[in-house]
Amino acid sequence: MNKKLIKRNVILGILFFLPVVFLLFLYPAKHNYIALDILEENVLDITSFTSTENESILLKDHITILGFLGNNPIDKLTAMSNLKELMYDKFKGFKKFQIVMVVPDSAKAEVKQLKSELSKYEYLEYWKYVSASDKEIQKLYNSLHLIKDLDANLATDDVVIIDKELNLRGRIDDRSDSEKQKDKPAYQMKSYDCIEVAELKNKMSEDVRILFTEYRQKRKGNFNSETRRANDLKNVTE
Repeated sequence: MNKKLIKRNVILGILFFLPVVFLLFLYPAKHNYIALDILEENVLDITSFTSTENESILLKDHITILGFLGNNPIDKLTAMSNLKELMYDKFKGFKKFQIVMVVPDSAKAEVKQLKSELSKYEYLEYWKYVSASDKEIQKLYNSLHLIKDLDANLATDDVVIIDKELNLRGRIDDRSDSEKQKDKPAYQMKSYDCIEVAELKNKMSEDVRILFTEYRQKRKGNFNSETRRANDLKNVTE
């Protein structure tokens, strides 16, 4: 066999096996999988809340992004546009996924303007609006045990992730690598600021993807629930 033929066969072999090796490196190892942390349990459901479309909407048995628009929903147009582009458009159609926005009963009419702006180019099938009394809204928000309070209009730019079992999901330790190297105190990420595009794109999107992976593994019987870190959570919050 001449040298040219050997060289050609070597090149063809490399071209054939290189993509295979590359895919093997990319293939996710389930042994390295870490579930999204449970930060709060027993979040209140919205059984007493009213849908603006007269639908039956619950948090239980859904993966929900939950937000609070307050008395002037249109004021949150920028935040909600970011959420639509970076979260809704990415996860719409996934099984049991929904975005639920809460407004006071007095703001039912005002929410129509925001809904119209967000739905200019497509019907947002998995984006829901519910209303309740000021007292009920504050009670729901209090069950999340967030650091930030709702403002005077019962609104916030932050949203949270609620799983199918009514647990608030997020990160027990949201320190960067440099903060860990400097031994900075651990802090949680319980909510995501919709004004901060990088936060939605680099953190929340990843966290929702991880949560979907968890439920997919549960359906396949591959999920190990023993990795939950209740003691770590207690140490961080004390």
